[in-house]
Order: sequence, then C-alpha cells, then structure tokens
Amino acid sequence: MPQLFMHRGPEGVSRALRGFARAYASEVRLVDDPVYLAAVHRHPGRNVALVSGGGSGHEPLHSGLLGPGLLDAVAPGQVFASPHNRQVYEASRAVALNGGVLHIVKNYTGDRINFGIAAERLRADGIRVGRVLVQDDVATQSSATATGMRGTAATVLVEKLLGAAADQGRDLDELVRLGEKVSAHSRSVAVASESLTSVHTQARLFDLPPGEIEYGVGIHGERAASSVPFAGLGELITRMLDDIFASLGDLGARGVVFFVNGLGATTPLELYTVLDVALDRLAERGVEAPATLVGTLVSALDMHGFSLTVLDLAEDDWLDLWRADAAAPGWMGEHR
Repeated sequence: MPQLFMHRGPEGVSRALRGFARAYASEVRLVDDPVYLAAVHRHPGRNVALVSGGGSGHEPLHSGLLGPGLLDAVAPGQVFASPHNRQVYEASRAVALNGGVLHIVKNYTGDRINFGIAAERLRADGIRVGRVLVQDDVATQSSATATGMRGTAATVLVEKLLGAAADQGRDLDELVRLGEKVSAHSRSVAVASESLTSVHTQARLFDLPPGEIEYGVGIHGERAASSVPFAGLGELITRMLDDIFASLGDLGARGVVFFVNGLGATTPLELYTVLDVALDRLAERGVEAPATLVGTLVSALDMHGFSLTVLDLAEDDWLDLWRADAAAPGWMGEHR
C-alpha cells in the first residue's frame, strides 16, 4: 500500500502551507485565519489584482504561481476541496488594487459557488470584481451535462497571460475579455497508468487491468468513462491530439503554446519523451509550436500520468504575453 508522507486531516494541508511559506519567505506570506497566501512583490504597473485558488493537492498550482507576472493571492482549500468563501474574500481584500480584483476560477461547482459568494461580499464593500472561468478538459465536453468542461492544466496558461497583461496596467474589463478568450482557445486531455493515493485511506483510488490506461482522467482522481488498452506512446499521443484539435476547431496562423504536464508521479524522462513525440505529431499536422512548457505544474497528488494542453495563439500579442517576465516559486518559464 502506498504511503503519503504528510499528516492526515486538516493538519496535513496546514503543515504543508507553513513549510512552503518558510521555504519561500522572501516571496510569499501566509495568513492563518482565514488561510490564504499573498505575493510579497508585484509589478508596480499593475492596477488589478489577480486572485485564484482551489483544492490543495495540485501543487505547484496555485500557490507556486504567486509573484510578479502571475498571481497576487491564492486561497487554498483542503485536498481536492474548494476554499471557503471567507478565504477568497479576505485574500481578495488584502491585495485589491484601485482597478479591482480578478478571480481566476477552475470550472468546479464548489469553486464557482465560493468565489461567487466572495465576489458578492467584495462588491458590497465597493471593490470591483471580475471572473474568468477556466474550462479546457475535452474529456468532459458533452451536451449531456450542463456543467461544462472541467478546468485543468490550461489554468496555468490563463494565469500567465493574464499576469503579463495585468502588469501592463490593463483594466478589469480588458482582463476579463482576455481571460475568457484564452480559456476558449485552450484544450487539454489527461491520461494515467496508475491512480493517486487517497489522503484519507492511504490506498489507490482505483486499480487498472494490466496493459490498460485511464483515458480522460480528472485532476482529482476522477475516473474516465472507460479504460483503454495502451498500444504505445505514439498512438496514444495521436489520439490525444486528435481529440484536442477536434474540440478546438480551425487554428489560426500564429501557432500554439504546447504544454506537457505531469500529474505527480511522472518522471521528467517520461515528460520530455512525450514532448518529443508530440512535437513530431504536431509537425506532421503542420502545426507550429513557437512556445513549449514541460513539467509538473498541475499535479494530482501522486498520480502517474500526464496531460497535454494546446493554446491556439489567436491574437498577435499572446506570444509576447506568454514570454513576458514572471517570477514565482513554481514557475519554470517556457522552454523555447
């Protein structure tokens, strides 16, 4: 049986947050009641604060993206659980600027509700609030559900482009429009060969038959509609890209940002192999990738798997926004 090296219950997250804040004391500050984290430094040109958050267990998202060019504050929940609306409210009040606050929210019911309640309270205080909802997971793109696609690894891309735009001094309405468009032009899909370990039971959430993988797995350990035979990495990546591009539709002429994300237990050796194969497949399609990102930025505790994310560079300045300076504990920057 796997063993997670952390405390059980609420103390597990609180001790991890304390350790993170102690490790990066010059970059982030931790507030205990209610719990939130804020960046110590931010660009002087920023007029709107960026606030995000969600369940813990996805590190370095979101706390690792606190800093200039990225986020101003983060409200962390318990493992895979939404933060309380009071956390979001207090974090937003602490960092709000003259132009207001923009909430970047992954599309999950609890996050939408709690960020929504916090936004109502902030508006009652006279603080302008906008929201960008990230929806990118093609595995949950279905007319049979009214909830929309889950928000997954594209959250990193949305936060990066919005952070750069906020540092340029753009106003709240401009940032909302940009974030919505970036989300609309982003798609992801994730696969796993082994489930994550439950923080409650210390057991794997599910077992897969030999030779099969979970295709379309969620970042909270949600099972896909079905497991599929693993017929080789090349065939798998081709299928993933087929699904992503079928959802995105026609691409523009500016190319894409291509992001290979590890889900927690996947090694760099594996992730760079995935990138190499995927870039070959993109070239065969005639798709240029002027920017790539590789690494574990949106984890699912210790799940062994990876996700692919494609952002269609729909506007002339998006690549410049992607390449703009940013500094945060978990930000590794683009690779080319």
